[in-house]
Amino acid sequence: MRYLITGGAGFIGSHLSEALLERGGEVFVLDDLSTGSVENIRHLKSNKHFHHFFDSIQNKHLLAELVDESDIVIHLAAAVGVRLIVESPVRTLETNIHGTQSVLDAASKKKKLVFVASTSEVYGKSEKVPFCEDADLVLGATTKARWSYAASKALDEFLALSYWKERKQPVKIARFFNTVGPRQTGRYGMVLPSFVQQAIAGKPITVFGSGKQSRCFCDVRDCVESVIRLLENDHAIGEVVNIGTNEEVTIEDLARIVKTRAESNSPITYVPYDRAYEPGFEDMPRRVPSLEKLEKLTGFRPATSLAEIVDRVIEHSRRRNAAKNLPASDQLVAQAASD
Repeated sequence: MRYLITGGAGFIGSHLSEALLERGGEVFVLDDLSTGSVENIRHLKSNKHFHHFFDSIQNKHLLAELVDESDIVIHLAAAVGVRLIVESPVRTLETNIHGTQSVLDAASKKKKLVFVASTSEVYGKSEKVPFCEDADLVLGATTKARWSYAASKALDEFLALSYWKERKQPVKIARFFNTVGPRQTGRYGMVLPSFVQQAIAGKPITVFGSGKQSRCFCDVRDCVESVIRLLENDHAIGEVVNIGTNEEVTIEDLARIVKTRAESNSPITYVPYDRAYEPGFEDMPRRVPSLEKLEKLTGFRPATSLAEIVDRVIEHSRRRNAAKNLPASDQLVAQAASD
């Protein structure tokens, strides 16, 4: 089976590429490296079944060629991360909406299955926890740039489902809930890698807001397993499915867990949202997925414990930090070992 992964040099994309290659698949990656990294896939370049193209999904000629080469398209490319969304709302909307339409349009010409990555952000300010896939979405005002990402991904879902309904283009949609693990960067506001880097560097661990807001963190290995099982199940065509875990933790408790497991002396400090992002920034108090649909379709439910996830991220971060201090000739070996 041949797979095209847009955004394949990103955090989730690189792990998914590994898993598909291990299962005997052939993988084509298209990534403009705006948020992805060559380092995430460097260790895969020697695999004869792995092919990478550093370009935009808006390069329609290249996109069409890669779609033709593939049996399944996995669309992960997106503008992600709260900081990026707040600072670059135009880029967020253009990348997510235009990019998804380009992918769907190219795939629909050959009726290639498209797996679209969406997000738990689409549930917005809903208080009906746990979040079910057919529940109402409650977004904030359009004057708040924070909601542009949620709106853009909701529109991606509408586009995908419309292509299925009107053009019989097969699609599957997954809403990811805080996927975490090795290779994730804190550069765009991802909380766990930010906490880990601060803890192992002995810097203050900065909790935004009150810290009482809670999230559920899903190991990237469980996320990838869920994606692959959904890809293999025809009953998932035309469906929206949550992918995540229901082990809930407050952000301030997450900071304490990271500090303890990293054996760090870092103080935990609190930064108001207005100072961290923008005046009037809004956040969701809880974000917990219903996993019944995922389990019904795949027979799988992510279950890696938060403690194990944190330990893996700490170990990976320490290895990466150590590798940066090695001579250039030794860095590639260290990179492969850390992955």
